[in-house]
Amino acid sequence: MAYRKLGKTALELTEITFGAWAIGGWMWGGNEGNDAIEAIKVAIDNGITSIDTAPIYGQGESELLVGEAIKGISRDKIQIATKFGMRWDLAKGELVGPSEKNDGTKINIYKYAGKESVIEECENSLKRLGTDYIDLYQIHWADPTTPIEETYEAVLRLKEQGKIREAGVCNYDVAQVAKADKVCPLASIQEPYSILRKDIEEDLVPYVIDNEIGILAYSPLQRGILAGKYQPGHVFNAGDTRAGSKYYQDDYLLKVNSFLDAIKPIAAGKNVTIAQVILRWTLSQPGITIALAGARNAQQALDNASVMELALSDDELSEIDTQFAKVEIPA
Repeated sequence: MAYRKLGKTALELTEITFGAWAIGGWMWGGNEGNDAIEAIKVAIDNGITSIDTAPIYGQGESELLVGEAIKGISRDKIQIATKFGMRWDLAKGELVGPSEKNDGTKINIYKYAGKESVIEECENSLKRLGTDYIDLYQIHWADPTTPIEETYEAVLRLKEQGKIREAGVCNYDVAQVAKADKVCPLASIQEPYSILRKDIEEDLVPYVIDNEIGILAYSPLQRGILAGKYQPGHVFNAGDTRAGSKYYQDDYLLKVNSFLDAIKPIAAGKNVTIAQVILRWTLSQPGITIALAGARNAQQALDNASVMELALSDDELSEIDTQFAKVEIPA
């Protein structure tokens, strides 16, 4: 098992952490619960003992599936990260917009992280996960209607009560990270990061390196496009928001696939997949502590676990960067 410590804390997560967004089905065109539970169990059995989920993923579905999958496993053998601050069951805060549950029920999504909501969400997550503490508790998105100080005073209270081990943030800028960290010392920040999306390198990465805060990179495969399995004209299931993503438009997809074709020799030489190479590249970047990798079935979980045994030389990492630059993929 390959663990990495988050910042100045004692909390360690496996460098590949199970990202449980897709198993919730929401925004991914539905899910298959039994496959998801098996994927989590296989991941744990093969060394991925850390899981990152959130209440909004399937409106509780992802956390319930994680809770079911970890039943009977000694709690000190796994690390659970979840989030708060996105409500579909409370009309308060900033309206994000309308959405649908997996069953088609219409809902509205709000960003809200008032003190009482943070406490309530934690209790709800503990119940769904079937545990009495959360290893890493993170705000999902910034709530402009609530002072950060109020939000993280509530998080600090939860930490003092032993309901969470460490605090983190997601999708925050440098100024927001600094405000939260002053109230409740942060273990980590979770941000989108991939070879296609490196904007955090400009200011956030230097800041967290200087301040010893870990980075959990989400969507390192850019929601699957960097696995090299999609071709122009791909038809997604109803409700799968990748259909409208710029990354999955035909022109963009052709450029990405051209880059992936160029690095196939690296993957072939190590008898691994392109996705595994990309995940290891991600973990090799300055400031990146953890890469979140989703799995909707057992084979994907096994492939992700194998990344923890994969090594890339400096020359191979340089070759990946060189081939990426040649294709001139737009930011």
